[in-house]
Amino acid sequence: MLIEVKVPQLSESVAEATLVRWHKKVGEAVARDENLIDIETDKVVLETPAPDAGVLVAIVKQDGASVTSGELIAQIDTDAKAAAAPAAVAAATPATPPAAVAAGSAGATAASPAARKIMEERGLNSADVQGSGRGGRITKPDALAAQAAVPSAAVTRPASAAAAPTLPQPPAPVKIEELLADRPQQRVPMSRLRARVAERLLQSQAQNAILTTFNEVNMAPVMELRKKYAEKFEKTHGVKLGFMSFFVKAALQALRKFPVLNASVDGNDIVYHGFFDIGIAVGSPRGLVVPILRDADQMSFADIELKIAEFGQKAKDGKLSIEELTGGTFSISNGGVFGSMLSTPIINPPQSAILGIHATKDRPVAENGQVVIRPINYLAMSYDHRIIDGREAVLGLVTMKEALEDPARLLFDV
Repeated sequence: MLIEVKVPQLSESVAEATLVRWHKKVGEAVARDENLIDIETDKVVLETPAPDAGVLVAIVKQDGASVTSGELIAQIDTDAKAAAAPAAVAAATPATPPAAVAAGSAGATAASPAARKIMEERGLNSADVQGSGRGGRITKPDALAAQAAVPSAAVTRPASAAAAPTLPQPPAPVKIEELLADRPQQRVPMSRLRARVAERLLQSQAQNAILTTFNEVNMAPVMELRKKYAEKFEKTHGVKLGFMSFFVKAALQALRKFPVLNASVDGNDIVYHGFFDIGIAVGSPRGLVVPILRDADQMSFADIELKIAEFGQKAKDGKLSIEELTGGTFSISNGGVFGSMLSTPIINPPQSAILGIHATKDRPVAENGQVVIRPINYLAMSYDHRIIDGREAVLGLVTMKEALEDPARLLFDV
């Protein structure tokens, strides 16, 4: 019996998806619920399990094809035997003509267009030139070297050429293919996620009046507190005490104090959210994703660290769900994990503000009239100036700074 394999139901916000990679070939046996292919949307990669056991007898849509919800992409024969697969595949693949094989083996060594032109002008063939390119490919420098090694008198010229008067010849036009022949390049289409990220970033730049304010924070108090309780924290909660939970808690204090930082624009209205869903920017093999800490104000330090660790692993494995990537009222981007010292983060629409944190480095600072060395982190907050004035933005960032430089404020919410 033939069973149809169709694209799973996509969310309402996803119009179409892309087939990434088939894990099975036509003729191979498949088990029930075995993943057949990865389907990429602009948010997540979905696995498509086999609806029943059998043999994959047809692939309707190949890798890279665009598909929609419920579209037929393959067929499984539940009565077929996997042993018949090789014969079916062989029958579907035309044999290579013997003549073609012979011609391929007897063919000349491959040469770039630029090298081939030089060889033709000097009467050289591939046997006269030692190729240094990949797979023995003859490059332009190889042809020039061989040309220099051959005496001019040894070069065979047509008789008519010898009798003709020598006239100055204009230089031959250089083709772009010749210039790029020895400088390979690759053209790869954007993934659906990368295209969507590009679209949203352009949308953010076009629709928001983005301004960024900066401040610096002395991380010594947080580092001392973390060092003091790191071992006990990990034993108690089963997760390491990182810095992100401190930044999330500090941001929450600023959002409570200045609610417009947690708001968004809807037409001519300002929507003030009565909840705090914090997006945490996470790098993944597919690109940047921003999973959401739901109701972050109700989470403990341990809850935040556990959830961020879970997000990181899911992003690495491509297992984040659409629900985990949807929504958010404020975002935090940590470029410091990659060594960034300063940046101007771009707002994640429809949010109105984003906090950028960076690498903590020892720097000389002035304290009580003396220069001392302190671990300094530069904070950057980009905000939509249409609804957030400089006062709220600057004081909001100062609130975060004060909370981090006196972590007791985070514990007592003051």
